[in-house]
Order: sequence, then C-alpha cells, then structure tokens
Amino acid sequence: MNEPMPSETASGLVTLPAPGTVDAVVDRLRAAATEAGHHVLAVIDHQANAEKVDMTLRPTRLVLFGRPAVGTRLMQDRRTSGIDLPSKVLVWQDEHGETQLTYSTGAWLANRHGLKTSGRENALRLESAVREFVAQARRP
Repeated sequence: MNEPMPSETASGLVTLPAPGTVDAVVDRLRAAATEAGHHVLAVIDHQANAEKVDMTLRPTRLVLFGRPAVGTRLMQDRRTSGIDLPSKVLVWQDEHGETQLTYSTGAWLANRHGLKTSGRENALRLESAVREFVAQARRP
C-alpha cells in the first residue's frame, strides 16, 4: 500500500486510511498497543450507543489505551494534560465506506497544556508510540 500523506488539521488531528473493516482495524490497533506494553482500557462503540437512542451512525469506535509511566510524566509537568489521557485513536468509517484512523499529535498536546521541555519531549514520544500502533493497524 502506498503511504498517503497524513492529513493533519490545525487542531492537531492526524487522519489516515486503513484497509479492512472498522472492527478489523480496531483489533489490529489493540494488538499493537498491547504488544508494546500499553494497557487497552476501553473500546467505546459510538455506533452502538447511537442505536440505543434510535439514531444511525456509521461504524465508529474510540480505542483508549495508556501506559502509566508515560502519562504520569505528562501530568507531573502539567496536571491539566490528564484531560487528554489516556491516549486515544478514533477508528471510523467515512462516507465512502473506507476506514479511517484519527489521533492527536504530541505537539498539539504540548502546546495545549504549555508543557515544558521534558513534558514536550514526552508528548512527542507518546505520539511516536501512537503513530507506530496506527502504522501496524494499517497493515492488513
């Protein structure tokens, strides 16, 4: 698969396509995070929640995962960074039926919370880990 350029928005979001169904991509993402020593804390099924209130939504899952040694360092720098932890990746089906993955950049996290030098470095390391999990989830 040719690597498309990530689509990064001003809000610090990166969106990349992935082959397969939303559930298959979620499974690969979970496996990648777990293999790297991160804890998958939850998978929130927004589509199922919409159905509970008689609404429709294309497949959309939010995968939450973390590693306390990483997140704690960020919160030691600026406690407010805890609102953006644990890490998360949104796996969703677009209007063309294609699966997409969206995550926040480390620079956005650092800027949002005014992290100092070490906190900024940790935020960028965290993004690097998320980027690797996403890369693995994009492999069929």
